[in-house]
Amino acid sequence: MESCLCLLLLCALSVVPASGEDMKNNDGIALVSFLRSIIPGLPTRDEPFIINQNFEINSLREPGHPDVLSITEQSKEKAVSQDTNGTRGPVVLTKGGRIKGTTVDKAYVFYGIPYADPPVGPNRWKPPRPVTPWSGVYDASFPRAACMQACRGPITEECPRIVSEDCLYLNIFVPLIVDFSSPLRSPLPVMVWIHGGDFIAGSASKPLYDGRFISNFTRTVVVNMEYRLGAFGFLVSGKDPRTPPAGNYGILDQQSALLWVQQNIAVTIFGESAGAQSVSLHLMMESSRPLFKQAVLQSLPFSIPLKTRHEALKLARDFAKHTNCSVIDIVCLLSLTPQAVLAAQMKTSSKMVNPFRFLEIFETWGPYIDGELIKEQSVSAFQRGHWQKEKPVLLGTTSEEGVMFVFGFFNKPVSVLESTVYITAIFKQHSLQILHQYLPLYRAADLRDMLAQIITDYVFLCPSRRSARAGTALGSKVWMYVFDHVVSDHRVWSGLTFCYHRACHGAELPFLFDSASVANFTLLQPEKVLSSQMLCYWGSFAHTSDPSTRVQQTTFCQEQVLPAWPRYSDTSGWLVMNLTVGSHAQVGTRNRICDFWDKLGIY
Repeated sequence: MESCLCLLLLCALSVVPASGEDMKNNDGIALVSFLRSIIPGLPTRDEPFIINQNFEINSLREPGHPDVLSITEQSKEKAVSQDTNGTRGPVVLTKGGRIKGTTVDKAYVFYGIPYADPPVGPNRWKPPRPVTPWSGVYDASFPRAACMQACRGPITEECPRIVSEDCLYLNIFVPLIVDFSSPLRSPLPVMVWIHGGDFIAGSASKPLYDGRFISNFTRTVVVNMEYRLGAFGFLVSGKDPRTPPAGNYGILDQQSALLWVQQNIAVTIFGESAGAQSVSLHLMMESSRPLFKQAVLQSLPFSIPLKTRHEALKLARDFAKHTNCSVIDIVCLLSLTPQAVLAAQMKTSSKMVNPFRFLEIFETWGPYIDGELIKEQSVSAFQRGHWQKEKPVLLGTTSEEGVMFVFGFFNKPVSVLESTVYITAIFKQHSLQILHQYLPLYRAADLRDMLAQIITDYVFLCPSRRSARAGTALGSKVWMYVFDHVVSDHRVWSGLTFCYHRACHGAELPFLFDSASVANFTLLQPEKVLSSQMLCYWGSFAHTSDPSTRVQQTTFCQEQVLPAWPRYSDTSGWLVMNLTVGSHAQVGTRNRICDFWDKLGIY
């Protein structure tokens, strides 16, 4: 089934053949020749890209929510035009038409390229489908709508302004060293970013993930993808389990985007939080094996469990109750407006599916174990070696991952009694041992810091360490890091006051994408050095599969002081890279507590 699905998606989503029609003229460059000069082994297909919908903006009634785009009629005219609008930017050709990107500071960018047809109408809650040809020039000079989502709480201001069910697009960033008029002397590596957001929020076009700087600095092609979120991406119907996977559509979207980019070429996939979970699933999925060469997993929440099929169906039934549909009445479900689906998703998200798995409250929607695409929990797959162990992996966390979750969930101090209740709810018969480990270290009346450290250790750090050691024992090449730098600027994490002076979940992203200004702070000179070092490590990993190897063909890191980053192995004393001002390799600072969690055996 997986091989059939992979073949189907490959036929649907790969790029048109060049053949004799791959021509050049004053207006543009042959797309396939250009891409093949960057990416060898690019697959082919018979249809070019298309977007063929005309939209009308309809605002959600509740204040603070993003605008929702709903499809009103079939039209190609707003997606394409007969000229290039007189603006700067490369124009590339496909068999079915031209695509025009834009030239910006530090990179060429092709925004909003569709990698699948819009998953709307009868195609809602179905695997992604091939796109349709267009005429004229497709305008790839601006981002398209993000996938359907609504934000609450302190992150509301970061929510995309425009969202739509029609959202299966990707953005491509090409470094300025590329000369579109001639092939490159050597191929450039490709880094594909999968955004996080608990599988209910986020966007490829979020300013925090602007790929221009990392692309130009590291001499790589950077691709950011959108994928369906929440109920749109992960609703499970009551269909026969022997049929193709019902649900996990967001993961199939990611796979389709990877198929669009390439097959059997040197691609690095990287992601943070839910994006790292996605990367881990692609490392576990056999049908994703040929789509990438190596992986970076940033802040992977290993211990937040994927749902079972039973739990996913229970969530679906709860969702359906809020829509006045039955979960098996696909006609009724397809008739719902996007606003109605989103509203039911949000109401359902306030309920806990399984009260005996308390941590699920941090990820209500997301992938589930369907037995075919996804066969087991990520943490068990990595410990048992049920993943693509031959692929190099760069794996790490921030030093205070749990702060954002605990302080975001508990807006008032938590007493000893309350913390005991919560720990017992999560860990049950192991709670006394855990309290014995942590309580003596925290004397304050408010124990949210203790709960945050437990989340950091149990969900992120220690299962990552155990998985890295298991992979190393099986011969895998693994590099580990901890991002430990604290930004002193009080403007950081606008709205998230509890992350001031903390290395919170996602704290490394402004340094990796050079997007500190988006996070409302300015990098000091030592922090600029840290940012450059991180870009060198990630870029070197993309080029050579080793973060410490200097890239011979380019000079992007030749002038950087780059401390050696040893592979994670017992022969090196299990050294990890501490990414901070004055980055250095060190023995893990929480090895003793991680030994405790390993022996407890409850990841």
